Amino acid sequence: MFTELTEDNLEQLLSTNQKVMVQYGASWCGNCKITKPKFKRMAEENPEIEFYYVDAEKLPNSRKFADVSNLPTFAGFVGGELVKQAQGNKVEIIQEIKDAVAGN
Repeated sequence: MFTELTEDNLEQLLSTNQKVMVQYGASWCGNCKITKPKFKRMAEENPEIEFYYVDAEKLPNSRKFADVSNLPTFAGFVGGELVKQAQGNKVEIIQEIKDAVAGN
């Protein structure tokens, strides 16, 4: 499932969901806009993983769970722990993180 967070509550979501993927982006970020539909599509194809979009500027507490030094940043979590993260707009990056979360 894909959810765009409107509250700064990623910590709670990480503690209640076993497998989580996060896209950190911002409204002004062109590459974020390019990758968001790919991220949504991956969410539809992987119902066993929760997918969240976090606006890194509006939700600072949610941002602290990964090293977000460039946008977009993608992060994968298992059992609330960060297992892999990367930055960029290539679908291969998102796929690698998804595979780490899925255990592939």
